[in-house]
Amino acid sequence: MMFLKIWRFITLILVALFMGLEFAHTLELPAKMQYDRTLYITIQNSLYRYFGAPGPGAFITVGAVLCAIALTVLVRKRRPAFWWTLAGTLCLAIAFPAIYFLRIEPVNVVIEQATAVVSADWVRLRNQWEYAHAMNFIFSLVSFSAFVISIVVDAPQLEKDRS
Repeated sequence: MMFLKIWRFITLILVALFMGLEFAHTLELPAKMQYDRTLYITIQNSLYRYFGAPGPGAFITVGAVLCAIALTVLVRKRRPAFWWTLAGTLCLAIAFPAIYFLRIEPVNVVIEQATAVVSADWVRLRNQWEYAHAMNFIFSLVSFSAFVISIVVDAPQLEKDRS
């Protein structure tokens, strides 16, 4: 029982940290939409060094997904906590790796290779990157919420297990 509580705690912390990374991107979106090409590329290539590999952001993101998958397996016999945990894990999997690798990483590759010059479609790339992170924030928020609900609905079962 203690192992499950610890695993849930670790999962919640990692998902919250991932959500925080995505929330930061979302908060920056309005200002960054006003930047010119040179400033945008400069910021992209300097400000986000630790959000992904080899920084801690990559370990947080991958760790959150792996812990969520393991948590889903751990609570598979605990209904209705299982369904909320599964929903949280699926939302997390939509954010990372699905949205990340389909919408964000392709832009990262282009921007990382750029100096102050990016192709004429840099606005499309910027929009794709910024709005994909906003979507990731929404999915990570729903994911975190589902994990919290899974704990709340499982509380009566935990009390019964204790007695």
